Amino acid sequence: MTLNRTIPPPIHDAVEFDFKLPPINNVQLDNGLPLYWLDAGVQDIVQIDFVFPAGLWYEQKASVAQATAALLKNGTQSYTSAQINEALEFYGAQLKTNAGNDYASISLYSLTKHLPALLPMVAEIIMGASFPAHEVEIHKRNAIQKLLVSLRQCEFVANQRIDALLFGENHPYGRFSRIEKMEALTREDLASFFATSYNLANAQLFMAGKVSDTEVKLINSIFGSIALNKSAIVRAEFSTPAMTERVHKVSNDPNGVQGAIRIGRQFPNRHHPDYTPMVVLNTLFGGYFGSRLMSNIREDKGFTYGIYSSLQPELNGGSMVVQTETGREVVEQAVKEIYHEMNVLCNEVADEEELLLVKNYLLGGLLGDLDGPFSILQRWRTLILNGFGEEQFYNNIRIYKSVTPAQLQALAQKYYSVNDFYEVVVI
Repeated sequence: MTLNRTIPPPIHDAVEFDFKLPPINNVQLDNGLPLYWLDAGVQDIVQIDFVFPAGLWYEQKASVAQATAALLKNGTQSYTSAQINEALEFYGAQLKTNAGNDYASISLYSLTKHLPALLPMVAEIIMGASFPAHEVEIHKRNAIQKLLVSLRQCEFVANQRIDALLFGENHPYGRFSRIEKMEALTREDLASFFATSYNLANAQLFMAGKVSDTEVKLINSIFGSIALNKSAIVRAEFSTPAMTERVHKVSNDPNGVQGAIRIGRQFPNRHHPDYTPMVVLNTLFGGYFGSRLMSNIREDKGFTYGIYSSLQPELNGGSMVVQTETGREVVEQAVKEIYHEMNVLCNEVADEEELLLVKNYLLGGLLGDLDGPFSILQRWRTLILNGFGEEQFYNNIRIYKSVTPAQLQALAQKYYSVNDFYEVVVI
């Protein structure tokens, strides 16, 4: 059959596609450690994540979780920081560490063929990071200097303040870095947190790329042979403060020409039935470049280069925050327009054509996420760490496709009441 190039191919909306989440393998290593892995790559590369319940939620002393994660690869009994970095550079690999609100992760990116050389070193880091005193002091000096620079930026201060207002400064989700807390950190603090929170028995392993049973056996030979000492994960309970004064104005730079705006409220996490339809409503409101907020405040008013609304789900709650930076002379007008767009969504049903555009945007982005092994692994990791299976993925797709303008209006009326939001303006 000859292809007629004068006839364009048919264009299909993303809502017409069937979505398929590639399955993930779930195996237990010889010592019971769970490993989730998928072979979805064409290049000889692999990502391996070691995830621990070692986020800010578990720290007994402020700033210790992030400092511990940052210094994990700065020395063991057998390797100095320089030797670890030289080995990673020699093999063209990366070892990234991160501590979030709930979890901390150690992620290795490497050519698959170099795993036999790299994984023993990673195992030693996980089992015996040493936190040399001089490395701790260097980290503290660098972190304090970075914080001093960041505190001069109104958007950084605004991010700190909105989280503290939503959850309270003593809550892990509202806690923020302070110089005096960083200065008070000791090597012993980090070593103690590492010993309790980076217990391999409480870890979950994730692997994706061009991998097979060979790599699974390799991981089992190294990590499955380690004797595990299972310990209970102690999760402290935190309460959030009752709502006080809604509007907070902060003078951060008397000579500043720009103001940072943050408007937020608490919002349920992924387990709440309103979360997934709110993803659609939030996208329409301020979640992408064609959103209501962007069209009004950037395109029509010219107050900002960009404005976004985002949902920030955590294991024990979450938030919804609108964020933008504008010229200081139009800050109040921008705030007024944000609330105006909330009211419009409460009082008027969205247009079907506009909603279809939002659905196609969400589902089109999802199609892109299912195109590579690392992004597929990230989607599975999010599901698993939140206690979901693949049925949650397909339930989300169903809601994205079927949610109606009337349902979104009801959702807006439930969650876009102006009096439920905190407002922070930093200039």
